[in-house]
Amino acid sequence: MSESPVTMSLVDGVALVRIDDGKVNALTPALLDALSHALDAAEAGAGAVVLAGRPGVFCAGLDLNVMRAGGREAMELLHKGTEIFLRLAEFPRPVVTSCTGHALAAGAVLLLCSDVRVCSAGDFKIGLNEVAIGMALPELVVELARARLSPRHFTVACNTAQVYSPAEAVDVGFLDRAGSADATGDALQMAAELAQRLDAEAFAKTRRITCQGLADPSMRNATALMGVRQAGPATA
Repeated sequence: MSESPVTMSLVDGVALVRIDDGKVNALTPALLDALSHALDAAEAGAGAVVLAGRPGVFCAGLDLNVMRAGGREAMELLHKGTEIFLRLAEFPRPVVTSCTGHALAAGAVLLLCSDVRVCSAGDFKIGLNEVAIGMALPELVVELARARLSPRHFTVACNTAQVYSPAEAVDVGFLDRAGSADATGDALQMAAELAQRLDAEAFAKTRRITCQGLADPSMRNATALMGVRQAGPATA
């Protein structure tokens, strides 16, 4: 594994942003900062982005050690996470995600922020399990889920912390394709096609229109994000 938990490389004009902390890809402040820097570089020099995890794990969500401790550190982590979710959802280039494994809580939110989602073959768990671990879903996540998930599954996915297999996650709306033998290769091919086929200026303008509701200040309010408890840990 490289020193940074996030690396960015250009592949035929597509920015491959890979998250790999050598463990479960929990979103720590350092990882989120590195991801933000990688997206800066991608926005400056790429026609599209592929966001990928490590084999077997896409992202296990926000760092629960920080979240369960509560206090200022938890609020800062929530703020950084919110900014990354919004950054991806509003990104002026197409974003294709290679879901390389488990995607839970904030990991599933990253899927909701992407234009196209392709998943590796495997027995993985995907879903918004926050309510099961003592965290209320914030308005931003609910609105992303409302926009991306099937209306048939929206309530169950958000309110009951249901976790899905990749095949089920396609039906629910977390994924577009499951069972890929080379999810990252497929994602790179899709991203390159989108970058070539779409007009960049028209895409960026349309993105701003489709994401107008996310600009509401309440969506960026980390104070209430995920109902973090200021006194004591969240319930596991």
